[in-house]
Amino acid sequence: MFKKTFPALLLILLLASLLLAACSPTPAAVPTTIKVALLPVLDVLPMVVAQQEGLYTKHNLVVEIIPVSSAPERDQLIAAGQTDAIMNELTSVMFLNQEKIQVQAVRYARTATADQALFSIMAGKDSGITDAQGLKGQPIGISQGTIIEYLTDRLLTAEGFTAADLNFVAVPKIPDRMSLLASGELKAATLPEPFVTLAKQSDAVTALDDTAHPEFSFSIITFSKAFIDANPEAVKAFLTAVEEAVELINKDPQKYASLMVDQKMVPAPLAESFKVPTYPTKGVPTEAQFLDVLEWVKAKGYLSVDLSYADNVNGSLLP
Repeated sequence: MFKKTFPALLLILLLASLLLAACSPTPAAVPTTIKVALLPVLDVLPMVVAQQEGLYTKHNLVVEIIPVSSAPERDQLIAAGQTDAIMNELTSVMFLNQEKIQVQAVRYARTATADQALFSIMAGKDSGITDAQGLKGQPIGISQGTIIEYLTDRLLTAEGFTAADLNFVAVPKIPDRMSLLASGELKAATLPEPFVTLAKQSDAVTALDDTAHPEFSFSIITFSKAFIDANPEAVKAFLTAVEEAVELINKDPQKYASLMVDQKMVPAPLAESFKVPTYPTKGVPTEAQFLDVLEWVKAKGYLSVDLSYADNVNGSLLP
């Protein structure tokens, strides 16, 4: 009798164990950690909001934000493999990739529009400059070899300036540019917000800004190629969280005004008056934008190699 029932009992026990296993909760996947090096600028607000609102956790990520104080520090960190992602510009991507492909741009961070400027060429209060044409031949403070020089060059060329009309003065640090503009030692300087608003408080005037030619002005989110290759789904999850953060900001911008001040993106005196910008929805720089920047850096002698759009810009990871 026992011999006959034993196989049946074994079958029942086996089926019961399979049923229990099927009903047990599936173990959660281990979150992927992403290190992101960020400057304290308005362009990075969506990435900070995604952290504050728990959107990275929602998408099974642990994001470590590494504060940096300069673009060279930021670029050194990603080149050394000490961070996985940064906010930068195409000039930075090209310089990082001139010997081998180390990074790829995966999303716009901010873009100029016909209604919203990223950069403005500001003229000092006693400069006598009131519009773009007044900038011809005048010294303009810029950061050499950066998106600021590229943008200033392209904006003025689009306004009909020739190479002989351009007179750039290298002043790498924005606060120094601000001081020289305020003292009258510089007649003009290219500045981002919120420094434009601060300059206006010292009676500087906008001679020209990138609302006139928004196609030249944008920043990007960039990941290391090694991280993308190893963790494509994590990059997609990160960009999904950023997209959700952009939606939150654009829906209720002033909700995040105090966060901008806390993160030193905007100085405290502007906390109540400064308008939180609108951020772009998903997208990457176009091939035309990429090729224009490449043409410029090569013409200026900053780069001597050819680079392909496909190697440097990757739109396949957008949500």
